[in-house]
Amino acid sequence: MKKRALIVGLGIAGMSAAIGLREAGWAPVLIEKAAQRRTGGYFINLMPEGLEAAADLGLDNLHTRNPEQGTTWALSRRGHRRPALGWLDQPGRPTAMVRGDVEAALWHKTAGGDQGNDRVNVRFSTAPIEIVEGDNAAEVLLEDVSTGSRYRESFDLVIGADGLRSTVRRLSFGPHEDFMTTWNAMICAFSLPEQAPSFAAQDSLISARTGRAVWVFGLADRAPTALLTYCTKDIAAQFTGNRTERLRAVFDDMVHPAVRHVLDALPDTADYLFDSVHQVKMKRWSTGRVLLTGDAAWCLNLFSGMGTTAALRGGAQLGRVLNEHPEDLDRALAVWEAGLRPLITTHQRMARLKHQWFVPTNRALAGVRSLAMHLAVSARRTTTETRLLQAAAPAPDTLVKQHG
Repeated sequence: MKKRALIVGLGIAGMSAAIGLREAGWAPVLIEKAAQRRTGGYFINLMPEGLEAAADLGLDNLHTRNPEQGTTWALSRRGHRRPALGWLDQPGRPTAMVRGDVEAALWHKTAGGDQGNDRVNVRFSTAPIEIVEGDNAAEVLLEDVSTGSRYRESFDLVIGADGLRSTVRRLSFGPHEDFMTTWNAMICAFSLPEQAPSFAAQDSLISARTGRAVWVFGLADRAPTALLTYCTKDIAAQFTGNRTERLRAVFDDMVHPAVRHVLDALPDTADYLFDSVHQVKMKRWSTGRVLLTGDAAWCLNLFSGMGTTAALRGGAQLGRVLNEHPEDLDRALAVWEAGLRPLITTHQRMARLKHQWFVPTNRALAGVRSLAMHLAVSARRTTTETRLLQAAAPAPDTLVKQHG
């Protein structure tokens, strides 16, 4: 008889874990509090480790959207534009897509038509209310949030893949405040209906000031997505009042037409992420028969650019260690965590540096960022010119024939 696992959260981490468990011979049950699966979404990227994990999970229909014809522009206070380094220019050459691209591929593999495997049992409008661990199983009280009815089921493993403010983490590990670090920053990410006027369809734009920044990520095959981010010490106040009016007030003096284009798109935006920035730091990601993965366990945060990569890798490696240690759950979970810890620790630290790339938090750092950007762009231009000259230069044997 197959071992049963309850996975809470139908996001990238949850579906990745479900695929990994199924490949290891388990019977996963995937629950989601929402009434239906999310689609669409904002810009994300995959690093090479993420693409490798996607291949391990069998995601052979992953849609990528690298903007092959776009240019990244930095927008000045006076309305000028100049070439800049974009997010996709960072070391490792990340691959561009939107959240929905990854989730669609995972859904197809999990429960949406992958005929080569048994479909995962997916239940919408369902949430955990209580988790009680026993010697041989974890008993979970589940609720149908659409009707209020409750029932209990037993599982060999419970996995919390339910995001930054994880219910599973709260039930089994303690309150959010014990694990969430505060960054005094806010983000708002959403899809634009169309590119800003006077820019090419796949262009990316950056308008950064001290404590505030607007990014537009150009993509192939669809309109760009936008990211507004700003620093604040009063996080609670940001969730009061009208979201659009608050963001307009924060960016009021950034008058470049492209910035106004982004702000003007806000009132009609239904699918967006507006949240405070945090990381989750825990000494252990498991206790007994309860395991956390993805943002619930480590939340690298948006500035890291590694959230999707880490979530996919977590699911792929979980399946691998459970397959290698089928009769020793404690050992499997310990090996899984030991394998992931170095990656997570490194990129949680790197996120602090990347935060300054997204939005410099003071004038001194803004100056350093501007200089570093200028030097990097100049170095890239010099390298490109050198390559062009080398390509245009006649080969040595040609010179011999000409002058011999």
